[in-house]
Amino acid sequence: MLAARAVRPAPDDPLSALEVADAPAAAPPAGWVRVRVRAAALNRHDLWSLAGVGLPAERMPMVLGCDAAGTTDDGREVVVHAVVSDEDFRGDETLDPRRTLLSELHPGTLAEEVWVPRRNVLPVPAGWSFERAASLGTAWLTAYRMLFTQARAVPGQTVLVQGAAGGVSNALVVLGAAAGLRVWVTGRDPRRVERALAWGAAAGFAPGERLPARVDAVFETVGKATWKHSVQSLAPGGTIVVAGATTGGDAPAMLENVFFRQLRVLGSTMGTREEFERLLRFCELADLRPEVDSVHALADARDAFARLHSGEAVGKVLVTV
Repeated sequence: MLAARAVRPAPDDPLSALEVADAPAAAPPAGWVRVRVRAAALNRHDLWSLAGVGLPAERMPMVLGCDAAGTTDDGREVVVHAVVSDEDFRGDETLDPRRTLLSELHPGTLAEEVWVPRRNVLPVPAGWSFERAASLGTAWLTAYRMLFTQARAVPGQTVLVQGAAGGVSNALVVLGAAAGLRVWVTGRDPRRVERALAWGAAAGFAPGERLPARVDAVFETVGKATWKHSVQSLAPGGTIVVAGATTGGDAPAMLENVFFRQLRVLGSTMGTREEFERLLRFCELADLRPEVDSVHALADARDAFARLHSGEAVGKVLVTV
């Protein structure tokens, strides 16, 4: 089975730990189903795994990848939900203390086939390509939960997305604009801000720039570099939703702002199967499509990882089988 695997932790040079070669197929747990992968999407999570973050050496080699779409052995076209919870857990699976993502404990999606729990496959909407379906898993599901579950955003509100590029930012802008929100973005690169405006953002600003008005919610994946601006940009009673901290998580808490203006700071990680179903339905009804940066054959997965690692990708980097 051809697969892209992390073979050792490499914090200083993640791509050096990537192997794209034939690998033995793992024995699946009882009750899991096989998905023959047709398209899969890369995420920052895969680069962190190559660096050994969240994936210890004793679990390597490990097939990478969280997101995929393909066919089951009985011919169904399905998209994979990456959150694997304990089979006895009930409720929001993102809150299961024993939850994992595909490629953390069980082999991931960057292979010719992947085994997943039966409950982790959803039907691909009619007429969709496998590439479109595979692009929605991690980034778009994360954005959907940030917007509508955690921030409880409603039409007419103004929200700020810190960072104008990448899969989560693309999803936040497109989903937010389609839901009737006024979406503002920040970005260092004017070209990336222009892309966000093309996705539906109402305005773009330089990092740290004072906004024309305070916002109802801020969506944070940057962390330390933008945290002060995020807190200062919120209206009283506003909400910051944090789903990442790429520049570091040790920003000052600014508690005087939090309590005096009664701000809410909420964490958000991935999403539930039910949220994924709603996301697919929303994208189908509103004809929403992820931005695709590039598509590579699985055999050329190293090129796909190099593109993601470069920081130049705008939208999703995909591989096809």
